Amino acid sequence: MTPSATHTRPASVLTIAGSDSGGGAGIQADLKTFAAHGVHGLSALAALTAQHTRGVTAVHVPPVEFLDAQLDACFEDFDVRAVKLGMLASAAVIETVARALERHRPAQVVLDPVMIATSGARLLEESALQALRTRLLPLATVVTPNLPEAELLLGWKITDLAAMSQAAAALRALGAPAVLLKGGHLAGTGEVVDILADADGEQRTAHPRLLLEAHGTGCTLASAVAANLARGLPLRAACAAAVDYVHAALRGGYRPGKGDVVVLDHFATLPGR
Repeated sequence: MTPSATHTRPASVLTIAGSDSGGGAGIQADLKTFAAHGVHGLSALAALTAQHTRGVTAVHVPPVEFLDAQLDACFEDFDVRAVKLGMLASAAVIETVARALERHRPAQVVLDPVMIATSGARLLEESALQALRTRLLPLATVVTPNLPEAELLLGWKITDLAAMSQAAAALRALGAPAVLLKGGHLAGTGEVVDILADADGEQRTAHPRLLLEAHGTGCTLASAVAANLARGLPLRAACAAAVDYVHAALRGGYRPGKGDVVVLDHFATLPGR
């Protein structure tokens, strides 16, 4: 990532998301993931949370004018190759982000539709759900929901792999060009299957299920996909590599707080670890 003698700007990836004061998810996880993938990380804070390994205790949404200023500052000075969207708590925030994306037209947009925290806390206002569907899904290169998020977007339950496949297709019908549907919440299976649905059909990636409660997996996966796209990987390779990265980070995970939640080791795949 070191610039050459001609001072060529490195590839940058911008995360537009919420801050996690506990360091396990959100902006903090995104920036660690970008660093592990060798790209320069940028951030625009769309929300601030007071949280730790036992839950979210408070959420603050800064004025949208300040978010807009952060976005323009990043796009005006850096070579933004990809954007990762995370926690966008309100319809006003979503509209602000959508307008910025339409102004600056980044080549790659990875949408992680953050709605519910690991603790169960609701992180998306009810009025924002429709704005997410209509404003952000069509602007995304790929959307990366987990099963509860996909169920909220679609309005029906997902109970097995066949339903996952149908859900991914239904989300594409809402306007997303590609959907990486995460299967970690699918009960009763010894492995986790993630389904990527795109214009060419489906790609499935499977890993053994790890028996632990983890924090920040969704943020990390979407950020890894964005970093891989910024590095020039095609979508299917970017998603498969991102899934492998998250699995390795989970295997190396640790418990920094008093709760049982595992935080990912974002640098587990680096040489010497």
